[in-house]
Amino acid sequence: QLQLVESGGGLVQPGGSLRLSCAASGFTLDRYGIGWFRQAPGKEREGVSAISISDGSTYYADSVKGRFTISRDNAKSTVYLQMNTLRPEDTAVYYCAATLRTRLLFIWRVPTTYDYWGQGTQVTVSS
Repeated sequence: QLQLVESGGGLVQPGGSLRLSCAASGFTLDRYGIGWFRQAPGKEREGVSAISISDGSTYYADSVKGRFTISRDNAKSTVYLQMNTLRPEDTAVYYCAATLRTRLLFIWRVPTTYDYWGQGTQVTVSS
């Protein structure tokens, strides 16, 4: 069974950092583009970041640009989301998703682009 598993969430104070991991079970991520999404209570799921498989291009929402960094380690079949200078408005459940599409430039924010989803990990930014 193909699964994605997120980890690394937790409670952090404003200004702090967390690193989320997205690992694959039953397949390897080296053929997949990966997106990170988040969903806060009462809000729609929004795209946070993505990394393509074609050329390694990365994409970020304006709200996280300069603070979050997406990267991948194909040897470990894991994608990371390094989150720095966290703010209370970053509080949400964070999901990773995988797609076989090779180019994500105009579609990385669209949830239906992705074929597989993880169960999510909670990130809470609060003092």
